[in-house]
Amino acid sequence: MFEVYEDCINELEKHAHFRFIRDIEKKDGKFIYIKGEKLLNLSSNNYLNLADNKELTDKFYAQVGYKYSLGSASARLLTGTLPVYKELENLITDLYKSEDTLLFNSGYHANVGINSSIAGRGDVIFSDKLNHASIIDGMRLGDAKFFRYPHNDMTALEKLLTRERNNFKNSVIVSESVFSMDGDIADLKKLVELKNKYNCILILDEAHAFGVFGKNGLGVCEELDILSEVDLLVGTFGKAIGSTGAFVTGRKILIDYLINKARSFIFSTALPPVNVAFSKWIIENELPKTFEKRMKMLELGRKLKSQSHIIPVIVGDNEKTVELCNILYQNGYFTLPIRPPTVPVGTSRIRLSLTADIEEKDLEKLCSIIG
Repeated sequence: MFEVYEDCINELEKHAHFRFIRDIEKKDGKFIYIKGEKLLNLSSNNYLNLADNKELTDKFYAQVGYKYSLGSASARLLTGTLPVYKELENLITDLYKSEDTLLFNSGYHANVGINSSIAGRGDVIFSDKLNHASIIDGMRLGDAKFFRYPHNDMTALEKLLTRERNNFKNSVIVSESVFSMDGDIADLKKLVELKNKYNCILILDEAHAFGVFGKNGLGVCEELDILSEVDLLVGTFGKAIGSTGAFVTGRKILIDYLINKARSFIFSTALPPVNVAFSKWIIENELPKTFEKRMKMLELGRKLKSQSHIIPVIVGDNEKTVELCNILYQNGYFTLPIRPPTVPVGTSRIRLSLTADIEEKDLEKLCSIIG
């Protein structure tokens, strides 16, 4: 009965494709400890070094944390809610000057819930080819037809819109802003132009931009001053904010629709109240202090030929990618091999993820090894 699984595992190992969970001893700022080794952590989404920050955590608990429980024990639509949930949703609504906001348990929950429900039978979704797996999974679960246009190719997207838009009732364009595995940024102003020209709903996932880009850390849309043009914007608390959970903010009619139709929201036990309170506390008290270090981090990323704080080092071959990770490990750098299906076949890579405390001098040896 289990031979099919064993054969699959053997095949993965044969092609340097096997994944496993590492035994991490502890994390401390920009460093990670594995098997007694202290390594510079270049595989984290803890962009502002707010997660695993004992001083910050102690400060939060001293001020507000002990008021909140560690579990909600129910979905939001039942008894799994408290005033702090709405307080955080209202805070985000005010920051984005949007109409309403809804919390989700994770970015995956948000994207699956939104993209499986917002477009139904007779509708269509146009999705960037390199959008996150959670967006793809959501589209596959839904009843809408979907087309995946070549990455960041606005000419190809417009050709699709010209050919297909009038064949459907509602039309959705969905894209990440900062792409998680490539570090490049979508042509958001052109997406807004096409959304208006072809009467579409625009959904943008700012998971890797929230807490990093923009004057107030609200993302690339804030930086480009196009927040009012986006119908639904997704952000996460589990990356730059150092907490857990996610949100979608935008038009109230769409938020109300998600409350009633997004299965990943309806049928999930709500986030722990203490995490909701922590996210709110970080956004109010710590995020406003981060502008200079966020800009410094982005400057370093651009120096390394990326548009953001995410730098892809594309190797191509699985085994060579794993080998390079091992060499970097031996030289004090913790990196991970990113392989299909996370990225397209033949583009296996190391994803260097900068955090705010990493300095240029920390990367000198790494740059020398990579070449």
